Amino acid sequence: MRKFTHNNDIHFIGRGNKMIKLKNYIISLIISIGIGQISGFLTKNASKNFSSNFNQSALTPPDWVFPVVWVILFFLMGISATLVYESHCKYKKYGLLIYGVQLAFNFLWSMLFFLGEQFVLSFGWLTILILMVVGMILLFYKCNKIAGYLQIPYLVWLCFAMYLNYIVVILN
Repeated sequence: MRKFTHNNDIHFIGRGNKMIKLKNYIISLIISIGIGQISGFLTKNASKNFSSNFNQSALTPPDWVFPVVWVILFFLMGISATLVYESHCKYKKYGLLIYGVQLAFNFLWSMLFFLGEQFVLSFGWLTILILMVVGMILLFYKCNKIAGYLQIPYLVWLCFAMYLNYIVVILN
């Protein structure tokens, strides 16, 4: 089996380590995508009713876009977290801690916004989430550059979500 020694490459050494690495990716993906799926399930009815009950930005994408984008983002989060987990970086503990906390914040934002219809609180919550994600990106980048880069689409989407949340606050 080929061995890649560059720190940012995903590498497998031997048969036994290949299974361990694959297991790490699977567990990480189940956690990240699972949290997104649970959130989506819990808010499914509220989010469907949202578009007909509240004024939104003209830039709000069609409803089908959100689950597609979130699955991609949670997939990237899971891959990124595994890269950091497998690194030998002194910052990985802190990066993964922020990762876990931001996942919880992400989950709770959906509850606040869609179920609670707490749009102002959701906006503040999202601001804190974005700051956490910036910190997470910086820590992930120190551990594995690819892991940091994989989080950039998530940050961009959160900023777009913040804009959409702001417009809901203004218009409703």
